[in-house]
Amino acid sequence: MPSSTSSPAPSPTGSSPYYFKGSPLTVRFNRVVGRLARYGISIAGTAELSVLGRKSGRPQRIPVNPHTHAGERYLVSARGHSQWVRNMRAAGGGELRVGRRVRPFTAVELPDEEKLPVLRTYLEKWGWEVDRYFQGVTAGSSDEEITACAADHPVFRIELKS
Repeated sequence: MPSSTSSPAPSPTGSSPYYFKGSPLTVRFNRVVGRLARYGISIAGTAELSVLGRKSGRPQRIPVNPHTHAGERYLVSARGHSQWVRNMRAAGGGELRVGRRVRPFTAVELPDEEKLPVLRTYLEKWGWEVDRYFQGVTAGSSDEEITACAADHPVFRIELKS
């Protein structure tokens, strides 16, 4: 995604959970990427996430980078505690779409102490796109550095429904 000129919100050690708000250009670009996924064009494996809004009850759609690690599927919020994360916590699942293929799923949030291997492999695959949201932490960072940023990046294990 394009670089953002916005700055991150404070981390959980500050006054509110970490969230890196996208610039207007990034927001527009994400709309295009999500629309492409909806019409069947996936850029580097992206999909459109649809999750019900916790207040409105209406579907919220956003492009995401589904990630597979050790045979399990995950969604990682590179930007932190975003609205889709809050909605996912309330809904417990959603749908991933690429074209006509819609895959409903349930989601369970991982505790921070289980995130290290998932975050490392996520950064190995998607770092070219998301490194800037991890405040200097990369796939090559130490276990301690990745673990230190784990609370800022919610991770959900997803299980596709049959």
